[in-house]
Amino acid sequence: MKSFKIIVEKHDDGYVAYPVGLNGVIVGEGDTYEDALRDVKSAIQFHLETFEAELLEG
Repeated sequence: MKSFKIIVEKHDDGYVAYPVGLNGVIVGEGDTYEDALRDVKSAIQFHLETFEAELLEG
């Protein structure tokens, strides 16, 4: 499986995470850094399984 850089941002009401290098809107969120990271990894896996090469850039 291809590796993706994941950005995790801290906001007042929790954390938001999103991958770099995928087309489409893929976002994870959580009350903690770990929750947001786990959520976005699950979303990435789902989107890759569902849309395959359509999401990969280049």
